[in-house]
Amino acid sequence: MDQTARAVLITGCSSGIGEHVALGLKAQGYRVFATARRSECVARLKSQGFEALRLDLDDSASIQSAAHEVLVRTGGRLYAVFNNGGYGQPGAVEDLSRQALRAQLETNVLGWLELTNALIPAMRKQGEGRIIQNSSVLGLVGLRLRGAYVCSKFALEGLSDVLRQELHGSGIHVILIEPGPIRSRFRANAFLAYRRFIRPRQSHWRQTYERSERRLSDPGRGAPFTLGPEAVLKAVVRALEARRPKARYRVTFPTRLFATLKWLLPTRVLDFVLRAVSRSENR
Repeated sequence: MDQTARAVLITGCSSGIGEHVALGLKAQGYRVFATARRSECVARLKSQGFEALRLDLDDSASIQSAAHEVLVRTGGRLYAVFNNGGYGQPGAVEDLSRQALRAQLETNVLGWLELTNALIPAMRKQGEGRIIQNSSVLGLVGLRLRGAYVCSKFALEGLSDVLRQELHGSGIHVILIEPGPIRSRFRANAFLAYRRFIRPRQSHWRQTYERSERRLSDPGRGAPFTLGPEAVLKAVVRALEARRPKARYRVTFPTRLFATLKWLLPTRVLDFVLRAVSRSENR
């Protein structure tokens, strides 16, 4: 293991974006600490040559243990963290229980916050660092039946904006990656969360849920303009290597389109467009 290589900690490496970014950065010479929640995934990552650790974003002890281990192994010099692990909780807002929303925020916001805060002191001490947050187009606009996920990404965007201001002058950059549709296991994991928390037959939205279930359960049915995870890898590399990285890197055409429409359109007109998008995807 090259002890002089820049070290990067990545969460959610069991599949999809996290795994692809971990492999890509490793191939480019970074020292990658790849983490996953399940022990069998950690074992597989180790077999791929990673310094792999178990990290469960819902478990404070796991977060603190992983952060401590990475800092010990690197002598306190961690260049970057790529906060990526998470999932999307489908369901209409009126069908979300407190438990469902709490679970979404625990993983997608609070776990990331706790991990990041455990690493900031070391980055401050070394006078440099990159905190890269994998947000979403749904951190910019909201779509029906995605209220919990939208809530988590809007919260992440706000926290990241404030943290970027608070870390100004420290040498630590806070960067948001905002992907649209990317090929991954995201839809399969969302379907599991849907089945855990949503009671569709008791809902006003039951007919829409029936169409949504067909979409979520079909792994081959991708959204328009879907890209592979290599598109996110390119953005992460730019965030790591730019002397003055952007605050936001927008990935895929839908993200760039909706960012522009949000700036141009009145709220009611934008709502009309977003309702039309939701109807078209659940036909």
